[in-house]
Amino acid sequence: MNETAPDFSNAAYLFPHVNREGVKFGVVALAVAVATALLTYRVWWLCWLVLPVFLLAYGVFLFFRDPERYPPADGKAMLSPADGRICLVQECEMPDSFGAMEEFRGRRHWRVSVFMSVFDVHVNRMPTDGEIIKKEYVPAGKFFNASLDKASKENERCNYLVKAGNGQMYAVTQIAGLVARRIVPQADEGARLGRAERFGLIRFGSRLDVYLPEGTVPEVRVGQTMVAGETTIGHLT
Repeated sequence: MNETAPDFSNAAYLFPHVNREGVKFGVVALAVAVATALLTYRVWWLCWLVLPVFLLAYGVFLFFRDPERYPPADGKAMLSPADGRICLVQECEMPDSFGAMEEFRGRRHWRVSVFMSVFDVHVNRMPTDGEIIKKEYVPAGKFFNASLDKASKENERCNYLVKAGNGQMYAVTQIAGLVARRIVPQADEGARLGRAERFGLIRFGSRLDVYLPEGTVPEVRVGQTMVAGETTIGHLT
């Protein structure tokens, strides 16, 4: 549970906390903006470039914003791992090599897919407390729109097999999309993370899949807006 006191100031909305992955991009964008301003000081007819370039730099920082999240008190609630909208809710087998494991072979699980546009927060958070038992990176070379079902098998992705605190097993998959070109994992095998704790991000539009534990059913519908670390997608049994 996040114990940080919420900040309701205007500054918190205009200048949110930025994830460490985005600092270098923001600094480069800001340096370009400053260089443009210095150039226009000498070449006056280029002065119209200054405002758009500074707004672009500000947009880069906003893309990597990483606000605090406040999960519900219900300890059995599985939470959305991403901001965005539900694009798919369907039953299917576990992803990639996880489906061949003895405990999952031939079994189907509910999968909830959250599509993140370039305007959403892209930091990913754990649906439950638990341990990452296995991590599998699949460097597929295609970049289908992440909202399509085939993206789960054709696009670059990173699978995590998680053992929740109550012993139930589930999987989470980060999927690169049409614009996204890099998955940035920030947790490795053996890591023990708390509910709503950060485990990675994906740059520039993408998708997160959650394969719910056996016996857990989704409590969301296609089109619903999700907030990472706060919106409930189902309950552990």
